[in-house]
Amino acid sequence: MVDKAPVLTRARHWRRGARLAACTFAMAAGYCIAATPRMVEASGVAQGMVWQPDAAHVNPHGQWDALGVRELLVQWTAVDDEALVPGAGLPTAQRLPDWKRIGREPWAREVIVGLAGRFDESQARGNAAQLVKQSLALAAVKWPVHVAGWYFPVEVDPTWRDAASLAPLLDRLPKPLWISVYDNSNIGGAALAAWLDRWLPRDVGVLFQDGCGDYVRKPAVARAYADALAERLGPERVRIIAEAFRGLPGGGVRAASASELRPQLQAYRGYRVFLFDGPHYVSPALVREMVEARRH
Repeated sequence: MVDKAPVLTRARHWRRGARLAACTFAMAAGYCIAATPRMVEASGVAQGMVWQPDAAHVNPHGQWDALGVRELLVQWTAVDDEALVPGAGLPTAQRLPDWKRIGREPWAREVIVGLAGRFDESQARGNAAQLVKQSLALAAVKWPVHVAGWYFPVEVDPTWRDAASLAPLLDRLPKPLWISVYDNSNIGGAALAAWLDRWLPRDVGVLFQDGCGDYVRKPAVARAYADALAERLGPERVRIIAEAFRGLPGGGVRAASASELRPQLQAYRGYRVFLFDGPHYVSPALVREMVEARRH
């Protein structure tokens, strides 16, 4: 695997009828909740965890299930034309994840498999068609994990003027399918929801990056974004990525502290929340501190 620093996909830091659409998307995922404007309260402080594989984090180990995590979102299984699994017709990394072991972990009872991506966001957007072709080959691999869905790691935001060109490509990918979205320009939740609703296929879900890691917004504002997305797109199509890192004044990032992370997770109660990302930022010590805080 190419030896890259632990960065997020984007260059800085990783970053009709809503009820009918929600039920349609849920049916694609193998379940359907009666149309309702409210979400079922989820157990634990977080339900999912993101893992962004890089050279230093090929085989994640942790106790994230102590926080309630049962679902793993793998950021990608091929990056920069190199696959993390054999059989996809791409060059494979020298070190591969132990997928069988990962699939047995309590924090990976269900896995959303990220498909083909690139470390550089502009390259990913410019080569989306090629990445879809690679992604279809990855989706055809026999995965030794319980696949709960798929994630296409070409992230979108309102500054991408040609984002709508992604729609026919997303139609080709297996379902249930998720993409991620961020808004560093702060156009507001209602405007972001309307923009997505104009072009995003109705059977594609949204993982909203909360922006707290780069101090773009506070948790209460991120919650308002999620509420606007859920109202417009349907609650079953919306999940939140809680950024578990914080930017440093001179550049780079650090792990968020428990006192910084707790307000995020409290603000998002009722949504399915994914921590970005466990192997890089949510250490065993941080997990213990979070668990201990819940007891008091």
